[in-house]
Amino acid sequence: MSGFVEKPEPVEVPGLTHLHTGKVRDLYRNEAGDLVMVASDRMSAYDWVLPTEIPDKGRVLTQLSLWWFDQLADLVPHHVLSTELPAGAPADWAGRTLICKSLAMVPVECVARGYLTGSGLAEYEVSRTVCGLALPEGLTDGSELPAPIFTPATKAAVGDHDENVSYEEVARQVGAETAALLRRTTLAVYGRARDVARERGIVLADTKFEFGFDGETLVLADEVLTPDSSRFWPADQWRPGRAQPSYDKQFVRDWLTSPASGWDRRSEQPPPALPQEIVDATRAKYLEAYELLTGTTWSGSF
Repeated sequence: MSGFVEKPEPVEVPGLTHLHTGKVRDLYRNEAGDLVMVASDRMSAYDWVLPTEIPDKGRVLTQLSLWWFDQLADLVPHHVLSTELPAGAPADWAGRTLICKSLAMVPVECVARGYLTGSGLAEYEVSRTVCGLALPEGLTDGSELPAPIFTPATKAAVGDHDENVSYEEVARQVGAETAALLRRTTLAVYGRARDVARERGIVLADTKFEFGFDGETLVLADEVLTPDSSRFWPADQWRPGRAQPSYDKQFVRDWLTSPASGWDRRSEQPPPALPQEIVDATRAKYLEAYELLTGTTWSGSF
């Protein structure tokens, strides 16, 4: 069992139709047919959406995505039409709301890996492959790969876990031409982002993208290159052969699996509320990642 510990009721806004409540984002459609995407402060871990929010998290994800969309605009178009707050929307939506093109979404999580860790490491330790791609002997947790690889996954519902799939399975689902375009674009975007992050003292270990089609044009959608969708490591602390320090929800994961939480992730019981010190430490990591990457100080005002 997993999913929401406490599923929130959607906010009702005149002229907007609620479509979906996700782990972090709420989706609406406006009267023009555009998507309205609102990033909440919800935190997910181990396939649960936790009962405790991280203040400013949704705004950090939104503002960092906007910054990255600008850095990548010459490689692939994005789905953002406007950041203007819809009429009648609550003030809390400021800074966390995007008006976006409605796309024909590709049902694949497009994952790029430049370093070995996570589920890729688990597969490698068994078969020396990741998503069926053969890798050389001798790699350890945190090793840089000889070249970045495209390792797609299925997109899971809330409470379910994304499943890694082979490139051949993606080609079977969406067609060979679209699969090749997804792989080519994913690796190009990852390469650009990896170089930008490296200049700012951050290792971009891996990341996932979502794409959709606007007619015949492939468009980058959802969030992009945030601590929720990527593994960012401090470059000066990168040491292969161990788990790496990271700019993400690791404080939350570590506390949930510690004796202090009293929670057994293998049970069907929902996880407990987070203590204030874990909330504060996690918020600080998200803000640190934003400030290092963008080179700007977080103001928090919109």
